[in-house]
Amino acid sequence: MNIKRQLQLFLKILKEKELSGEETKKKNQIKKLLGFKTRNIHFYTEAFTLKSPSQKPNYERLEFLGDSVLNTVVSTYLFRNYSQKNEGFLAQMKSKIVSRNTLNGLGEKLKLTDWIIGKENIVLGQNLSGNLFEAFVGAIYLDLGYETCEKIILDKLLTPQMIKKLENKVISYKSLLLEWTQKKKINLSYETWEETNQDKYIVFCTRIWLDKEKVANASASSKKKSEEKAAQRAFYALNKKQNILEIPNITSG
Repeated sequence: MNIKRQLQLFLKILKEKELSGEETKKKNQIKKLLGFKTRNIHFYTEAFTLKSPSQKPNYERLEFLGDSVLNTVVSTYLFRNYSQKNEGFLAQMKSKIVSRNTLNGLGEKLKLTDWIIGKENIVLGQNLSGNLFEAFVGAIYLDLGYETCEKIILDKLLTPQMIKKLENKVISYKSLLLEWTQKKKINLSYETWEETNQDKYIVFCTRIWLDKEKVANASASSKKKSEEKAAQRAFYALNKKQNILEIPNITSG
């Protein structure tokens, strides 16, 4: 064995000895999930370290990086595989794929919150699974490079089959309704107010008008939810009458 090979082997052994039991376990988990051996486990340790006064660095910087990488991978995939679709369709598809709901679902499916380091006595936020998914992508990119990261995303994490299922999924009925009314040159307006229900909780009520015609109303625990719920009802009512959007098998997001 030549000197260079001996040195490489020595450095490899030294590096493995430096890993903690937690890092070794995580290294094996990642290899099993991705099908690739990690080079630098410290990127993944950072990706699953939550923000706290005593923890520096944490996942947030990798989340920022992973968001950009994911957007590039998704945009490139859509451009290559939907060559007959216009910019509007591509933008909507990308929005669906990288939406907070989709990323949260991907993170939950992978059970990424189980990988958090020192998560005892910590309240996990509702979007944390999606944030960790982006941080995970950022760690993969730094560790293995763009080409391997792209392959892993499309083969293991966000497959073409998953993307296909999102084609007919409506993420925002408000956006859909706005797009249709703008095309038809119809005035769309939302009337939202607060009410106190019989249990003395405040609820938000929304009424939707198209020009001077009331088309739907709804109530929910927040202004945003109330307006989205009313928009969904308006959409289905209008679509039943005149098929305002020619997309089959529509499911709500």
